[in-house]
Amino acid sequence: MPKRLRPPRSLELSEPEFRGMVEASVDRLELFLRDLPHRPMHHMDGAQRLVRSLREPWPEAGVPFRRLLGTLFERVIPFGLNTAGSGYLAYIPGGGLVHAGVADLIANVTNRYVGIWQAAPGLVQLETNVIRWFAELVGLPPGSGGLLTTGGSLANLAAVVAARHDRLGDRFDDGVVYVSELVHHSVFKAARVAGFRADQVRSIPVDEAFRLDVVRLREAIRADREAGLRPAMVVASAGTTATGAVDPLPVLADLCAAESLWLHVDGAYGGFFQLTARGRAALAGIERADSVTLDPHKGLFLPYGTGCILVRDLGKLRAAHQITASYLPVGEQDPDCWDFADLGPELSRDNRGLRVWIPLKMHGASGFRAQLDEKLDLAEAACARLRELPQLEIVAPPDLSLFAFRVRADLPGSGDPLTRRLAKRVNAKNRVIVTGVEVHGRWLLRVCVLSFRTHAADLAAFHEDVVAALAED
Repeated sequence: MPKRLRPPRSLELSEPEFRGMVEASVDRLELFLRDLPHRPMHHMDGAQRLVRSLREPWPEAGVPFRRLLGTLFERVIPFGLNTAGSGYLAYIPGGGLVHAGVADLIANVTNRYVGIWQAAPGLVQLETNVIRWFAELVGLPPGSGGLLTTGGSLANLAAVVAARHDRLGDRFDDGVVYVSELVHHSVFKAARVAGFRADQVRSIPVDEAFRLDVVRLREAIRADREAGLRPAMVVASAGTTATGAVDPLPVLADLCAAESLWLHVDGAYGGFFQLTARGRAALAGIERADSVTLDPHKGLFLPYGTGCILVRDLGKLRAAHQITASYLPVGEQDPDCWDFADLGPELSRDNRGLRVWIPLKMHGASGFRAQLDEKLDLAEAACARLRELPQLEIVAPPDLSLFAFRVRADLPGSGDPLTRRLAKRVNAKNRVIVTGVEVHGRWLLRVCVLSFRTHAADLAAFHEDVVAALAED
């Protein structure tokens, strides 16, 4: 046989090689999980040296897998923020259920394409089940549906595109989108990517509770109509990233219905609290939205990279995103069989459904409900304990499981500098990590309780570290 026709060294793994890789990985992961409660919440010392040492040219020859595992677990993974740790109270935690890692192994090795129903009807159906569960949870009617995305950013983009297409058509240079000044920045990015100019996005002030001011919103809509513009969409938050505030959803739903505006609710942080009685009370009105963003990698504790867009009318999502090509199969005509490629911007996409379906099937809604109820309890109790400290003021009590506080402004030398110093001191103890945000010219510290690993002991450690840090002054 001529040399050029000889098969190259195979990329296939033998059964012993495959098993050896998986077992070696599991050994490392077990050790990682075992040590997780004792790992620092952040580690950046020497990070610049690390990244310089990791730069390398294209590899020509291979190296043993165990050596690669050593590089990952001994050098690479320890640096940065310990987002998997129980003391991670920063930003919006994503717990990273181990179940999802196993699901991704199955999904990636079997490698079924789920962008089009015909390619993997069973797997597409499992993902469809998940989306329908979510739509039912939110309270959307029959005919609703959606798509699992990489996160809230892509979900918000899909919603903006659907709203633009439905309310404004192909020419939308006179359309207007209304958002709270505290809406997640991904909404502004989504509007830009969807083709809206910056002057077509109205940032509406919030009230004293950091919720979208409906009076100011109504005034802005009226002024734009009088100016000959076309108001199209309102974006509300079911838990803002800055303070955790839930916008007045019932009033906004009434206003949008009266003005024929598309109501989108960004529930990336707070949406899954619908599983709890207190969450349903706080989120009343979300069921009237035209579209909703959810992030299973937040409220369902899944790994980062798992979001969801839901729409009241699935046909409107499809109308905004469906493009045909002769090299693709004819679209599925059965309304119960969805082609995900027609519902969002991705043709190629990974199988995200299994990482949601497996843990939900294993534990049921009750298992997740108990965890979310605990997070509500923990946030309320932690906020109450901080309120007792005379040096602090609670600026935003928890609507759900996120609250914000600061050093009292009337203390000598207090305000932003001492609030920032308090955060630095608490984080330096490396038992928990919190982050801050500037709202209306004030620097606030945020506490977000949303990891399945976070329990009362972690909030007790947080309180101890705050007290100790305050005592240093």
